[in-house]
Amino acid sequence: MEIKNKQFDEERALYASSDILVTNCRFEGPADGESALKESTNVRVDSSYFDLRYPFWHDTVLSINSSVLTANCRAALWYSKEITIRDSVLDGIKALRECENITILNSSANSKEFMWRCKDIHMEDSSVESEYPFFESSNITLKNFNLKGKYSFQYAKKVLIEDSNLDTKDAFWHTDNVTVKNTIIKGEYLGWYSNNLTLINCTIIGTQPLCYCTNLKLIDCKMIDCDFSFEYSTVSANIIGSILSVKNPISGEIIADKIEEIILDNHQKEGSNCKIITKE
Repeated sequence: MEIKNKQFDEERALYASSDILVTNCRFEGPADGESALKESTNVRVDSSYFDLRYPFWHDTVLSINSSVLTANCRAALWYSKEITIRDSVLDGIKALRECENITILNSSANSKEFMWRCKDIHMEDSSVESEYPFFESSNITLKNFNLKGKYSFQYAKKVLIEDSNLDTKDAFWHTDNVTVKNTIIKGEYLGWYSNNLTLINCTIIGTQPLCYCTNLKLIDCKMIDCDFSFEYSTVSANIIGSILSVKNPISGEIIADKIEEIILDNHQKEGSNCKIITKE
């Protein structure tokens, strides 16, 4: 059934719908109703506008295309699964939470707590602005992805990021099994307390990166403005160019063209098993 060119503002306007196509509809108005499509199944939404809260909770098989979810459309997708979002804007706080099987293509989000405790995520050709994106989420694949964030990917597991640009403070803290390829990562305190973090052909920019890491790997990466790097980490790193400073690595091997300063505190001078090699 197609629902076309309608406006809804009442509570639970299309609650528990199934097998519907919503086209060019607007969810806004003085009644200020919530939960428009809650508990629905097999829903496709095209070219529609959402300005009311909690529209897509507990939904299964949901497709959102060429649509806008405004800043007033808070907590838009929670506890839903089998979600596809294309060519859309997600601007409400807490846009996705505890959802699974999510594909987002050619879309943008401005959402302070984006994608918390979600799993099986694929995003491509998309951008996100968020303070706490991907908190405790897992099985994430991001490609051609642009992020403007602060505390990104905290406690995330099984992440693959390729051909992307991450401008974010404190990214990848306490993560497990993260691989990042061909990506610019700009921020502070990158990757602290991570396990099995692998960076391949990446450019890392910012102070005090990659400390307290276990099984850290850097392959053909560049490090710009990176001081006090690798403190208390077990690391295997091959760096193209120079590093401002390396401090107190625990074990492994660090190879770089040049390291401006190697800092080993007294308690580390005898205990470090990390081999540090410079080509200059």
